[in-house]
Amino acid sequence: MTDAQADTANSLPQKPGASQPLTCDVAVIGAGTAGLAAERAARANGASTLLIDPEFIGTLCANYGCMPSKLLIAAARARHQVDQAGLFGIDVGSVAVDDAALLNRVRSERDRFAALTRDSIETLPDGICIKSHARFTGPDTLVLDDGRTVKAGAIVIATGSGAALPAPFDMLGDRALTNRSVFEIETLPDSLGVVGSGSIGLELAQAFARLGVKVTLLDKAERMGNVRCARVHGALRKIMERDMAVHLGVDVDAECAQSGVRLTWSGKETGEALVDRVLVAVGRPPTLEGLWLEKAGIACDDSGVPCHDRATMRCGDSAIFLAGDVAADFPLLHEASHDGAIAGRNAAALPAEIRTERYVSFAITFTDPPLVSIGKSEEHGAVTGTTSFDDQGRARVEGRDEGALTLYAAAPHGTLIGADLIAPAGEHLGHILAWAIQHKMTATQLLQMPFYHPTIEEGLKKALRTICGATPIALPTDQDSGTPSGG
Repeated sequence: MTDAQADTANSLPQKPGASQPLTCDVAVIGAGTAGLAAERAARANGASTLLIDPEFIGTLCANYGCMPSKLLIAAARARHQVDQAGLFGIDVGSVAVDDAALLNRVRSERDRFAALTRDSIETLPDGICIKSHARFTGPDTLVLDDGRTVKAGAIVIATGSGAALPAPFDMLGDRALTNRSVFEIETLPDSLGVVGSGSIGLELAQAFARLGVKVTLLDKAERMGNVRCARVHGALRKIMERDMAVHLGVDVDAECAQSGVRLTWSGKETGEALVDRVLVAVGRPPTLEGLWLEKAGIACDDSGVPCHDRATMRCGDSAIFLAGDVAADFPLLHEASHDGAIAGRNAAALPAEIRTERYVSFAITFTDPPLVSIGKSEEHGAVTGTTSFDDQGRARVEGRDEGALTLYAAAPHGTLIGADLIAPAGEHLGHILAWAIQHKMTATQLLQMPFYHPTIEEGLKKALRTICGATPIALPTDQDSGTPSGG
């Protein structure tokens, strides 16, 4: 925690007297995205609330996740665009990266975003925020660091998740980086090993590679990013391998060597590499340690995560709810916010139950081009339609002609149920498809919408036509080819 963050946390209203018991309708443990949403929803529904957090530094997204990573990715995109300028006949000469300026901007903008989230906490009514850890002493009671107890009508657990640092990486000291420490480095390493090819690993591996770092990406899994479609994964691998070495289906070992780290791997292939630093991106397990969940009287799954109903976020028939990453459902900001709203509203409404239909699952990995997964796949008996962006008109114009898309639809009406894609403007295509799937549109209905020419969005048409069985309309110029019609 920075000095500014500590000052903000220490300025939060505190209750005097360690022996004074506290009572409320809804107690929320954790003041991240999900916890803030839960407290707000509970209070909006008439409940008295307490928000308990040991730091109050703002959200994971602002401090260690979405925002700093996108700042680094933005810098990498700028560097890559310079490298690509020659395609358009533009000679930019030699290019140098100013490590200090680049990383200082990442941190300064990151700190600005984090300060905004802390500012929102300071606007909460007096007496709501308690700076402390909280531990269960019973199904409806908590104990704080100073010995005070909290008795609540309902309790929402929103303690988030933390970066995993398993052996042998935990023995590497500061040579091992996580998403929490990687943005604090002062200079770019000459070489970097990235272990794990989920969203964090893919995004940061590509960003560092495009900033001139020699990157080696390794994963025990045989598919990166949990991609369901073999075609889309093939396109993803081709894109990543242009910037770095990729080794999948391997077990990785690591040890300190000279001034860096020696990585060795075995499995589908064997090899070794000497790197300056290692980014460990092998998952973010829920933060449950120290909550004394055994005293809460709720059932947990084999991973120790409390069993819960996603329509209410309630744990069994207890008065305990989960929200956000700690629930280990979909560790995404929009899902965490939705979790919090659902949990807070239901906690305030006990014993009544308010069931909520959840969003279609929707995840974006901000590689270039973006990788997107939405809804259900062909594993559910769907019909499919595909598109390649290797020669799509607008993509080719911009020198971004790469990627693939697979749409999934349910027979017999062609109702869209899911999609996998890696494509230019993929984050925007993904939103269009997620909204269409959320509203249970058919391929025919989406195809009947206007598609402006020439746009990346036109790339959807081939896949949609395949699903709905429509014959392409004869036009003076085939708009899908990107050939100008002069109109």
